[in-house]
Amino acid sequence: MDYLEEAKNNFFNKEKDLSKYATLSNESVRFNEEKQSDIRPSFYHDIDRIIYSLSFLRYQNKTQVFPFRENDHVSHRMIHVQFVSKIARTIGRALNLNEDLIEAIALGHDIGHTPLGHAGEAMLNRISYFAHNVQSVRNLMYIEKAGEGLNLSVQVLDGIFTHNGEILEPIYKPMKKTKEEFLDMYNLAYKDLEASKKYSAMTLEGCVVRISDIIAYVGRDIEDAVRLGVIKEKSIPKEISEVLGETNKDIINRVILDIIQNSMNKPYIKLSDEVYKALLELKKFNYNNIYNKSMTSEELDYYESGMNKIYKEYLNDLETNNKDSKIINEFLKDQSEEYKANTNNKRIVIDYIAGMTDTYFNNEIKRIKD
Repeated sequence: MDYLEEAKNNFFNKEKDLSKYATLSNESVRFNEEKQSDIRPSFYHDIDRIIYSLSFLRYQNKTQVFPFRENDHVSHRMIHVQFVSKIARTIGRALNLNEDLIEAIALGHDIGHTPLGHAGEAMLNRISYFAHNVQSVRNLMYIEKAGEGLNLSVQVLDGIFTHNGEILEPIYKPMKKTKEEFLDMYNLAYKDLEASKKYSAMTLEGCVVRISDIIAYVGRDIEDAVRLGVIKEKSIPKEISEVLGETNKDIINRVILDIIQNSMNKPYIKLSDEVYKALLELKKFNYNNIYNKSMTSEELDYYESGMNKIYKEYLNDLETNNKDSKIINEFLKDQSEEYKANTNNKRIVIDYIAGMTDTYFNNEIKRIKD
């Protein structure tokens, strides 16, 4: 046996003792089948494709909750996906699941997020249908690599598509799908946003990432809000803190251990009733005291007005074929002929805006206003 074959075996041997509910690398399915070209298993390969993508680089200047705050210790989207990955891999290792699949889903789940976080997502949705989980799949399948896409495994794309971290469930059960069924669900999401929120991941690993998204942000967003003076320290209501704890560390530990205790050797991911109810109340607390106060009404009006203006300008530039336009020179010129042929002008503009960092988006608003 040569050293490369031995290295390859070292990768794959780690899967021999995984849970019977885990997803193995040899179960990976892609829309464009590939021959294995090196020692990496399929889902491990997907991790690398995601972290070396241009979209992943832009995480570092995208809002988590609070945009344009002069504080280096407040989370950005890049940090959030790392937290999700770590928490999900902790649960995955304890339950003996495929950590490579978990990490790929976690690192890619917010690729489609807009500038300004969920506030920006809502603004773009008012212009034309938009949801960041759907856009994440679109970005990875049809926009990255100059419109060719990254050809990720369906299990990874599905976990990203169904990760919806705004909806907390007491139990997460995998929903088996073929690649054709996944694609049908993805396409239907452009017509029915509510339907797309109801889908479960096709793998137990995808279910782990979905709950880990919530675990990663609820406590950390409270820490950020305290640092910025939005809320006071130890503001969590007593009936919640008595169950989950006062700090981000306590919350993460409590929920992870609860999941492990209720999910070990089970074909689902489950929270106890006590922790589920407390976590649900904590999310409500965050929405009322943090997320709804992340920007002032004046800031929201400013950015929404700006987004509408740059949307209209870019759309006009495409319709008039303005060669001096940024959307043509900085985005469309690098996209494949297939992307251009299959994408209408409105969706091209949405793709461009959704991919912007906070700073780029803000500079574009200033450019138009000036």
